[in-house]
Amino acid sequence: MKLAEALILRADCQKRIEQLRQRLLRSAKVQEGEQPPEEPQGLIAELEATVNELTDLIKKINKTNSLTTLEDNVSITDALAQRDTLSLKRSVYDSLVNAAAVTSNLYSRSEIKSFSTVNISELQSQINSLSREYRELDTKIQEANWTTELIN
Repeated sequence: MKLAEALILRADCQKRIEQLRQRLLRSAKVQEGEQPPEEPQGLIAELEATVNELTDLIKKINKTNSLTTLEDNVSITDALAQRDTLSLKRSVYDSLVNAAAVTSNLYSRSEIKSFSTVNISELQSQINSLSREYRELDTKIQEANWTTELIN
């Protein structure tokens, strides 16, 4: 099985667990004399099996990510950390640009005028650079996901 396939299965398990949560909550309580829409014990058994499957997948994915290196001799785990921090940094800069953008809505001379304290064009350039780095790194990670066999 390829790493990408395991990642898809992991996402499916997470969705199934959330669906089981909702089904269990609907079946958790009924009025006296009524039956639950589904048997909670059967749902709990299905939940246990799905959680075990998810645990197994996560262990294999983590092992594969830590033992597999990309072309620049960086592990997939390290590349994922770098990608996540690039995304976080880009998001912060984007929020800063949005907060710093001065929109002038002056209706009279007595209103207070606002000024940006940061260089918006410089920040936008950094955002564009971070976005490009993110895309390039993500492409390498995705390529590795589809070419790497999952380690047991």
